[in-house]
Amino acid sequence: MSCELRPSDLLLVIDVQNDFVTGSVAIPDAPAIVPVINRLVPRFEQTAFTLDWHPRRHVSFASSHEGARAGDVVQVPYGPQALYADHCVQGTWGAELDSALDLSGAVLRLHKGCRRDVDSFSAFTENDQITTTGLAALLHERQVRRIFFAGLSLYGCVRHSALHARKAGFDAFIVTDACRARPSPQNEAFARELADQGVGFLDAAVIL
Repeated sequence: MSCELRPSDLLLVIDVQNDFVTGSVAIPDAPAIVPVINRLVPRFEQTAFTLDWHPRRHVSFASSHEGARAGDVVQVPYGPQALYADHCVQGTWGAELDSALDLSGAVLRLHKGCRRDVDSFSAFTENDQITTTGLAALLHERQVRRIFFAGLSLYGCVRHSALHARKAGFDAFIVTDACRARPSPQNEAFARELADQGVGFLDAAVIL
């Protein structure tokens, strides 16, 4: 089985930043996806990259909540918020894209999670489920029809972005070997959720 690409297809690379690859919130085996992504980039006419871009004292940082630790969940005005070690702070090494990434096909870099009081797992909608990033409108304007997702982490920001892509009217595919996931007992349920919402899964080798 092969997948023939079209000019209207987009490769959307999610959060392949130093802190997620080898830094404060590193995902297991994350460096292995960089060469896979680099093989994909020349096959697409359009590639976009997202970056977590947090201010200091961001709501998702355990250090912003007295007595909290990474892994805790706290209640914020828009609901439960998981807490992490400080990561992807604006202007720091950890927020930079991995230096080995091929950025030659980039038509867009989208910064998300920029507001101190609201996190943003998705490239399309912030965690308050009200504020949009403007990405959907921009991609519709560029006549994108299908989005192929790569990046970190598979069942975190990649999953949220793919689900919101479907809601915004795009066909969505996850390139599985161009992603890595954090270990979690919920991952099987997350995979079923994605499939139930019409998100496809494929390997980089079948993309022509």
